[in-house]
Amino acid sequence: MLDDTPGAPQGHGGHGGHGGDFEFGEVMIHQAIETIEFVLGMVSNTASYLRLWALSLAHTELASVFWEKAMLAGIQTENAFFIFVAYAVFAAVTLGVLLCMDVLECYLHALRLHWVEFQNKFYKADGHRFLPFDFRAVIKNAEL
Repeated sequence: MLDDTPGAPQGHGGHGGHGGDFEFGEVMIHQAIETIEFVLGMVSNTASYLRLWALSLAHTELASVFWEKAMLAGIQTENAFFIFVAYAVFAAVTLGVLLCMDVLECYLHALRLHWVEFQNKFYKADGHRFLPFDFRAVIKNAEL
């Protein structure tokens, strides 16, 4: 049996110590907002991975075009010097476009993972001030 005196603990029905009256409409609105944010985050993450897929398809197509236009054209001439020049062009274009594009793609995706998805999953702006760890403050407050 619960104690009816003011200020007495009310067991599990005390709403986690938050106090105040329970308003079903407020909870419904809050949950609807959370649901919308979750769905939008899911769509955003899916679009991010689709963008990576599209970039990998573009990479594949560019590689095949560079191979056909540079190397196959050189090989079909059967001239050693022209094959050497075609290989040099192919290597330069592959390094300059494809590899640099891949590095940029990896960098941007890692940046997005850290700043967008990490913040989306683990950061809640619930009003607690962030205090970074500081050895000086620990030593200053320590009792010796």
